[in-house]
Amino acid sequence: MTRYGLIPAMLAALATQAAAQGMPSALGDYTSARDGSGTSWQPDLSPHSGIHTMGQTWMTMTHGLLNLTYDRQGGPRGGSGTYLTGMGMLMAQRSLGPGTLGLKAMISPDPQMGKSGYPLLLASGETADGKTLLVDRQHPHDLFMELAATYSLSVGKRSSLFVYGGLPGEPAFGPPAFMHRTSTLDSPEAPISHHWLDSTHITFGVVTAGWVQDAWKVEASAFRGREPDQKRYDIETGALDSRSLRVSWNPNRSWALQSSWAWIKSPEALEADIDQQRFTASALYTRRLQTGGTWASTLAVGRKDMVPGDAVWAGLAETAFLPDDHWTYFARAERVEQAELGGHHGDIVPVAKLSAGVIYDTPIADHLKLGVGALVSGYDIRQPLSASYGSPTSQMVFLRLKIG
Repeated sequence: MTRYGLIPAMLAALATQAAAQGMPSALGDYTSARDGSGTSWQPDLSPHSGIHTMGQTWMTMTHGLLNLTYDRQGGPRGGSGTYLTGMGMLMAQRSLGPGTLGLKAMISPDPQMGKSGYPLLLASGETADGKTLLVDRQHPHDLFMELAATYSLSVGKRSSLFVYGGLPGEPAFGPPAFMHRTSTLDSPEAPISHHWLDSTHITFGVVTAGWVQDAWKVEASAFRGREPDQKRYDIETGALDSRSLRVSWNPNRSWALQSSWAWIKSPEALEADIDQQRFTASALYTRRLQTGGTWASTLAVGRKDMVPGDAVWAGLAETAFLPDDHWTYFARAERVEQAELGGHHGDIVPVAKLSAGVIYDTPIADHLKLGVGALVSGYDIRQPLSASYGSPTSQMVFLRLKIG
C-alpha cells in the first residue's frame, strides 16, 4: 500500500476505534464517555451512543432524540396534552496549537409546544408570560440549549487545564443535566427537583476554568444568574454576576461523584430582589452487564437558600436497567420541599413522587431506533396541599426516535 493509500486506511481505523471506545475528551486525558453535559462528569462506563466521524482535522459526534408524548396528569390540578420534546447535539474537536479545541451545539424542539410547557404535577419554575409563575407545568427549554467552546492544554501526566465558554452554556454546578444522565434520559418527563439540581444547564453567559488531575476535577464558573425568560427562540445577554464551584471525583470506571456550590444573583424575574445560594451532592453509578446491557443509577440531594428567605431541600433517586438493545426499564423517586405550589412564599410543604416506566426500541436504520414507551406516576401530597390535589395518578405514553 502506498503512503497515500495508508493515510485513509489509518483514518478509517481510528474512526472505528472512536466509535467503539468513544472520542478522546476535549478536556483531558480520558475518553469522552466520561463527559456529561457542560463540563460535568459521568461514570467512564456510561454508554457513549452517537454517530462518530473522523476527518483529516476534525473529529465529530452527532446524537439526538425526539419524543412525541401524550401526557395525562390526574386530579383537580392536572391536565393533559400531546407535545414534542427532545434534543439534537453536535460535538466537534481538533488539535489547535499546543492544545485541543472543542465545539458543542445543542438545540431543542421544546419551544414549539408553547410558552406554558406541558402538564407536570408538583413542578414549578420560570414563567409563560413574564408575569405568572408556572406551577404544575414543566417549562419548555429554549431552542438553543448550548452553544459553547472549550480549549484544553496538557500540563503533565494525565493532567490538564481547560476553559469553557457558552452562550448559552452550563456552569460548574450539579450533576449532569437530567436529559444526559443514563439513569433517566429514557424518561420523557423532567424531574420535579430540576430547579434544585440542574436547572442551570441553560445559562445565557458562562465562563468556566478547570483543572483535571487523573480522576479529580476542580472547576469554577462565572455566569449570568437570571433564568431564561419566556422568549424561547432568542439569545439573551447580561452581566456574569453569579459564581459556582464544583469538585468531581471518579474513583473507578463505575462511579462519578461531585459536590458543588453556587451563588446565584436574582435568578427569578418575578422575585428580582431575592438571590439564591445552592448546594448539591450526587453519586452516579454505571455497571455493564454480561449480556452487553447497562444498569445506571443516580442519587442526588440539593438545597436552595433564599437570600433573604427560607431554605428548601430536594432529594432524588433514579435508575435505568437496559438488559439489551431493545428494552429499557426506568424509575425515579423524589422528595421536594415546596413553597410555590400554593403561591409565592407559601408554607413549605414536603411532597414526593414515584415514577416508573418502560420503553421498547426497534432499529429502523443504521444509528436510528424507534421506541414506544409508557410510564405511570404516583404522589404523596400532604395538607394543606392535598385538599387541592386530591389523590392523583398520572400517565404518559410516547414514541421516541433516537439517533446514535
